Amino acid sequence: MIFMANNYTALAGSTLDHLLEIEAAAAAIVDDAQIEAAKRIHENDEKNRIVFDERYKVEIQNHLSRLNDEIEKVKIQYKKELDDYRKEISGINVEKDAFCALFNKYISDESS
Repeated sequence: MIFMANNYTALAGSTLDHLLEIEAAAAAIVDDAQIEAAKRIHENDEKNRIVFDERYKVEIQNHLSRLNDEIEKVKIQYKKELDDYRKEISGINVEKDAFCALFNKYISDESS
């Protein structure tokens, strides 16, 4: 029986050593997988950042271009309306004597 007990102890020790080796190998595989996952996540983040930056620049340029177009349209419309107004008021005949007489009349009516 002592022989069997020694064989059992040796077998159990051998099995335990084998299981510990498998656990160490599994831990190494998990560590490698975590390192690879972190690397891939970092690479993907970099790619996404680059794509975002490129799209952002394109969108900003589009918005700035449309903004500048609208500013030019408003400037043209403003100039046209200002020119039309100037033409309209330049065509009005101003009777300075009549205006002064009316003004003086209202001033004198207010002061009385």
